Amino acid sequence: MNKRHLTGLVALGAAASLVLTGCASGDSGDSGDAGAPAGDDKGTITMGFLPAWTDGLSTAYLLADQLEKLGYDIEMEDVVDAGPLYAALASADVDMYPSAWSEVTHAKYMEEFGDSIEDLGTYYDGAKLTIAVPEYMDDVNSIEDLKGNADQFDGKIIGIEPGAGLTGVTQDSMIPEYGLDGEYELVTSSTAGMLTSLDTAVAAEEPIVVTLWRPFWAYNSWDMKDLEDPKGAMGDTEGLHFLGKEGFAEEFPEAADFIGSVKLTDEQYGALEGLVTSDEYKDKSAEAVDAWIEEYGSDVDWLITE
Repeated sequence: MNKRHLTGLVALGAAASLVLTGCASGDSGDSGDAGAPAGDDKGTITMGFLPAWTDGLSTAYLLADQLEKLGYDIEMEDVVDAGPLYAALASADVDMYPSAWSEVTHAKYMEEFGDSIEDLGTYYDGAKLTIAVPEYMDDVNSIEDLKGNADQFDGKIIGIEPGAGLTGVTQDSMIPEYGLDGEYELVTSSTAGMLTSLDTAVAAEEPIVVTLWRPFWAYNSWDMKDLEDPKGAMGDTEGLHFLGKEGFAEEFPEAADFIGSVKLTDEQYGALEGLVTSDEYKDKSAEAVDAWIEEYGSDVDWLITE
């Protein structure tokens, strides 16, 4: 297990204890407009993100770096759950959401708030919600294999935050679709809590089943396998989107054009997330982004490196 990631994520979980709390201009040295040309202030963009969802954490700081280089001031807002974040975006309390699972996982929020939200582009294709077990569990390869084997897992599926889209899909779709009601309890707490349970179980090579998603650095830290989902209960593969408040592109046209150009491959995304969530760069997300740019700057045609 890569301990640097787990330790860092536990700290992130603690930071997400408030529903909406400003972290403007980098008390960790993450923001500011040092990269912007003097006199080229184009306004302030507020990003709302979920610290426990490290895809959004990573892309928020990457966009902060890039947009500051274009001349924008960036403020960061921690939001504890997806629902409040979509509501804040729809009411323009934040200007953008830098990593939304809006096609499948958060579809219900888009149905509720989508008329007041702009889609600024898709930066990653192939995101997926999963149910997973450690590779050493040779006899469990499909979600269907969970039925009748609750004793092996103490009757628990270890999940993440109660309000997460992944939690809703697992509780409302997967469990009833596979007839696991009454046999399993979906245990929710936080992403950090789930990963702590996973780390403990893997260290002892004990059975455990958890809710995961791709892309996520956990797959690089533990040998995990996604359980086959023949009923499709966990939903389709989806893209990860940048969302803006209504009128974002009109208010911030250059930012909107740039945001729409951003694309990340599995390798690029994994490296970014790994750096931002590492202990090496704890409370130094801007430095993590700098390290990523140094490594990948020559391979990404949309990246602003100076």
